[in-house]
Amino acid sequence: MNLIIQKCQNCNRSFSWREIYNTLWGWMYKPIECTNCGAKHKITIPGRFIFVSLTILPMLIFVNYLSPFKNFVATLGVGLVLLLIGSLLTPYIVRFKVVRNKSL
Repeated sequence: MNLIIQKCQNCNRSFSWREIYNTLWGWMYKPIECTNCGAKHKITIPGRFIFVSLTILPMLIFVNYLSPFKNFVATLGVGLVLLLIGSLLTPYIVRFKVVRNKSL
């Protein structure tokens, strides 16, 4: 697993953590557009699975099956902390690919 922020596949400019994070939490995984060369990068299908596996899935498993707390608020609080930690790591792990024009 590579924990380095992804770069543009055309001009090699590094995307910022914020650019990737906003894309992941935006509506329908909108593409990242490189500010240097204008290339659009779309999240890969494995990237979508990784995003869900690091954010929503750990929270749901903890809240529904692993919680040692009898208090719902404590359980939900720990679940939200797990979601936050996973979401902060996703920009380092999720990968994007450049969108190619299909028109000739």
